[in-house]
Amino acid sequence: MRIVVLAGGIGGARFLRGLKSAAPDADITVIGNTGDDIHLFGLKVCPDLDTVMYTLGGGINEEQGWGRTDESFTVKEELAAYGVGPEWFGLGDRDFATHIVRTQMISAGYPLSAVTEALCDRWQPGVRLLPMSDDRVETHVAVTLDGEKRVVHFQEYWVKLRASVDAEAVVPVGAEQARPAPGVLEALAAADVILFPPSNPVVSVGTILAVPGIREAVAAAAAPVVGLSPIVGGAPVRGMADKVLAAVGVETTAAAVARHYGGELLDGWLVDSADAEAVAEVEAAGIPCRAVPLMMTDVEATAAMARAALELAQAVRPRDTGAEDAR
Repeated sequence: MRIVVLAGGIGGARFLRGLKSAAPDADITVIGNTGDDIHLFGLKVCPDLDTVMYTLGGGINEEQGWGRTDESFTVKEELAAYGVGPEWFGLGDRDFATHIVRTQMISAGYPLSAVTEALCDRWQPGVRLLPMSDDRVETHVAVTLDGEKRVVHFQEYWVKLRASVDAEAVVPVGAEQARPAPGVLEALAAADVILFPPSNPVVSVGTILAVPGIREAVAAAAAPVVGLSPIVGGAPVRGMADKVLAAVGVETTAAAVARHYGGELLDGWLVDSADAEAVAEVEAAGIPCRAVPLMMTDVEATAAMARAALELAQAVRPRDTGAEDAR
């Protein structure tokens, strides 16, 4: 079975660990969000790609869900002693090595997709990890700070400001000019199942879909597309997704996120058991829906979520797009 997953950072990475447990023989391709990418200290940092790579490769800091295990911060401390920032973004010493290698390879002319493949040769994540694009895309957020309207990088909004002010707009800068990375459209066309994990629907999955050609490939795929709600009981399971959902006019409910993706993309939607009343609302929008436990408390619970998504994919009728005949 060929499974394609559009994934962000922590939520996507932990879901993938459960998916690998639920479908150990599946051929899994991950299309990773690069809108969170940022240049720091002269280095290209890819938080979501690295979180997937470290999590599936056994090097993640399990407690915080990002960064390396057994990390130290000597380089960060020395940079601060020189007055070099930003101090609000914590790169550890082990993590620095990944960014140095990535930046050296890109400077030598290798595209991000080839660099990601090379980095994964070390970590052996057990999936094919593709950046959504080799082109530079950065998610920016419009805010008002001290009475002044500003646009800040998403990392500054999320990490430094902790989403303490309202997001007035979310813009994936560069997305309109970007192209899908090699292998992305081919993987979607060849998939047996496409999954939207419980990643942020605006700045993770939404940014991936903003790259021209990817949304269209998902909509045209013969494979059923099933998503898992990142909202449980009217609140994000992790992070501050409610702030960016509000910026695009979407309520913080499981049903509203399903409608945000829409029936042109989704063939099925899973909500948490706590939101069982949302099933009828989602199905009224033309999207088959089931309520199951969606809290990723451990690998076993996450694997059960993944199995439920695959079972729903089997139950829904694939769209008649003509894609099957074109394969």
